[in-house]
Amino acid sequence: MVYAVLLAALLAGVPIAIAIIAALLVFMALGDPPYSIGLVAAEMFRGLNSYPLLAIPLFVLAGEVMNESGITRHIIGFANVFVGRLRAGLALVNIWASVIFAGLSGSAVADTSAIGRVFIPEMERQGYDRAYAAALTAASSVIGPIIPPSIPVIIYALIVSGVSVPALFLAGIVPGLVLALGLSVYVMLTVRERRVNGAADSPRRPDREALLAGILPVLMPVFVVGSILMGVVTPTEAASFAVAYALFLGIVVYRTIPLSALPRIFRDAMLSSAAILAIIAAVAAANWVLTYNRVPNMLTDWVLANVGGQTAFLIAVILLFLFVGLFLEGIAAMLVLVPILHPIAVSLGIDPVHFGIIVIFNLMIGLITPPLGLCLFVAESVAGVGMLRLVRAILPFFLVEVLVLLLIAFLPPLVTWLPRALGF
Repeated sequence: MVYAVLLAALLAGVPIAIAIIAALLVFMALGDPPYSIGLVAAEMFRGLNSYPLLAIPLFVLAGEVMNESGITRHIIGFANVFVGRLRAGLALVNIWASVIFAGLSGSAVADTSAIGRVFIPEMERQGYDRAYAAALTAASSVIGPIIPPSIPVIIYALIVSGVSVPALFLAGIVPGLVLALGLSVYVMLTVRERRVNGAADSPRRPDREALLAGILPVLMPVFVVGSILMGVVTPTEAASFAVAYALFLGIVVYRTIPLSALPRIFRDAMLSSAAILAIIAAVAAANWVLTYNRVPNMLTDWVLANVGGQTAFLIAVILLFLFVGLFLEGIAAMLVLVPILHPIAVSLGIDPVHFGIIVIFNLMIGLITPPLGLCLFVAESVAGVGMLRLVRAILPFFLVEVLVLLLIAFLPPLVTWLPRALGF
């Protein structure tokens, strides 16, 4: 009954937080004895009563300011210096610009929107198929939430006690770079087949000028992540610094953000943050009820009794999250499932940081899978090629990303080496 209410609400287009609360109220009403409705409000408030959660609206605001400041062309020029002369140069710049952009916004959707508006028409002009360009832009944007700083990483660390944000930040760097390399190899192979001349794909500014213009935005994630790793600031304080740095670039350095635009930027950041925090509050109440009824304990006991080791469990988790990612937004799915699955992973001897990156990577792939992949919708709105054509074009990129996911799942050192090397 409870799952039927949740599924019906989601299919009807009800916001995720409201759907979870509705299902929770039904569950509580059917309890024996029935729970007090006041518990829902109390647990929702308790779920938001956390200082580290302030990092979420601050990082969202930093991303909004960076997007508004028009730094995309500087990032593109910076990436172009390093990979623009290779075969399929423009396509490679698309991918590696997403890597750089990942350190600024941490949002795949923002990446798709900002970079897609520049690259999709330019790649078409240089001979690439428009749907191919849109698919590449959407697929490379998945790197955004994996490379730090990352909002999903902060949320994961809040869900799971004992896993540090710096460790997860470091753990995401190598998988993000491996994904970029995987997409780059595939692009170079497919572009050769399509006979697109990548050697002169894009117009270039002088290298010195492009590097100088791009170095300031590139330094932001270095300062943010570096200050956290050195223990100088907490993630919340680092997020505050990111906002200040973004405002300095947009207002003082590039002078692309007029003061009159600030109220709109703050409003947009507030609305985006409110949607995330509402889901966190609703899931906090749901998790309390599930824990009170020992649901995670029962599931852990059942899995340990019936699942044959780490390999079978990881395969089951990957398939589960790929399926859930078809219908549920990544952060919501993480908030619902991680409190149940994390104790099982630990019981099976899986490193908590390794498991966290697998989950985040897995759910971010859902951003490019129909029917509800947000990056698909954004890319299609920019490209205007039709969803069916875009889905066909993105299927090979999806397979590349699943292959990289399997690689990091079954080669743990790709994830854990860097955090351990730096003492986390």
